[in-house]
Amino acid sequence: MSSSQIWNYIIDIAMLSILLLISTAMKRQHPFFRKNPIPIPVIAGFLGLILGKDVLGIISFNSLRLENLLYHLMNIGFIALSLKASSKVRSKEYVNSGMFIVSNYVVQGLLGFSLSLLFFYTIFPGTFPLSGLLLPLGFGQGPGQAYAMGKQWEELGFTYGGNMGLTIAAMGYIWACAGGVALIAWLRKKKKLKASDKINGALVGKHDLYDDDKPVELPMKESIDGLTLQLIIIGAVYLLTYLTLKGLESLLVGAGGFGRNLAQLLWGFSFIIGAIYGMSVRRILDFCHHKKWMKYSYTSNYLLERVSGGAFDFMITAAISAVSIYMLKDYLVPFLIITAAGGLFTIWFIMKFSRRIYKTDTLENALAMYGMLTGTISTGIALLREVDPNFRTQAAKNLVFGSGTGLAFGLPLMVILNIPIMGYVNKQPILYLVTLLAFVVYLAVLLFAMLRSTRERKSRPGRQGGTG
Repeated sequence: MSSSQIWNYIIDIAMLSILLLISTAMKRQHPFFRKNPIPIPVIAGFLGLILGKDVLGIISFNSLRLENLLYHLMNIGFIALSLKASSKVRSKEYVNSGMFIVSNYVVQGLLGFSLSLLFFYTIFPGTFPLSGLLLPLGFGQGPGQAYAMGKQWEELGFTYGGNMGLTIAAMGYIWACAGGVALIAWLRKKKKLKASDKINGALVGKHDLYDDDKPVELPMKESIDGLTLQLIIIGAVYLLTYLTLKGLESLLVGAGGFGRNLAQLLWGFSFIIGAIYGMSVRRILDFCHHKKWMKYSYTSNYLLERVSGGAFDFMITAAISAVSIYMLKDYLVPFLIITAAGGLFTIWFIMKFSRRIYKTDTLENALAMYGMLTGTISTGIALLREVDPNFRTQAAKNLVFGSGTGLAFGLPLMVILNIPIMGYVNKQPILYLVTLLAFVVYLAVLLFAMLRSTRERKSRPGRQGGTG
């Protein structure tokens, strides 16, 4: 990479920083943004999209560079999160929240894949048959995963697949923010929600959410900074991830076209491999600390949270700014139908089953889940703050810890997502039907487990009614 190319990336990061700075001022000063639960990185991303080459042409972002940035930022963010020490989950409600989150992914995948297949075989034969599978990634997982999957599908013939993933994620943010505000207004009009305490735009209670654990960290007198240590460990895990993917690629390329396609797909799942290595390193460090082989805890939950938060803030801004409206024209109608159906069905599914799963604080939990399952955990927290600004309910912890337990329940989903890819590569469309059936079976298993668990809790004495 030449010196000018390196400077291009530095300038892109500087421009993203300026967008975030302007958006922070807008959030704090403008009444519309201050009153509505729109995260600052989302504002910055849409500001970059408007100022970009496809609209006003004031900023000349290079989409490929932004896509490269967000790919690595996503990996760094997930590795940082996986290295955090987590509290043991003792509440069944956290486990049920994890299953509820994954069941929403399954519903979105089933709906999106069904629609893209319907379009492909009927009125829009130019539709990439797997494109609907980007719905749960863009809505439920965020722009990083949706871009990574779509980009890998470009190797299979999905033109502008990476951009489509980003666009679905951007539309998810619109559903999260606009749909969430409309849903709150409707619930208040129907007097199903109590009026919340007034806030002044400051994050209330965030410290309580993320800093429960206070490990014994290195003292300040050490000659190396604590943040430097976090970056060293993250860098080591990322290097291990790269070497693993490189090694797998060298093994698979000898297996012909199938092996090369599989190797390409694995690069799209680098964040999962990085997270697995991160959790493994975390366990090793905990073991060494427990055995008294290490005096200090060399990782800091607070600093790792800051690293992952910063990476995700820049990632979201870059993801939305990288969306190309011009490239979307070939898939506009199917895209609008799939995202609209996804947004509406997500609202229906969450509102219907929240009443069955959460016996207390039902609507607070529903709003938080809706914000996260169309945007990110930031939009979920933002919506929750509108109705529970001091986090007095259990909804915020259900969101945070449920996301953690959801990782385990989501592993079968990642396997299911690869079935139709094999069907497309090997020209075996029967695997599309297998995928749809797998979605249905997995959803039934999750719903059965959740509802059975909640019935057991309901039968116990001492339960109290909810605010919703």
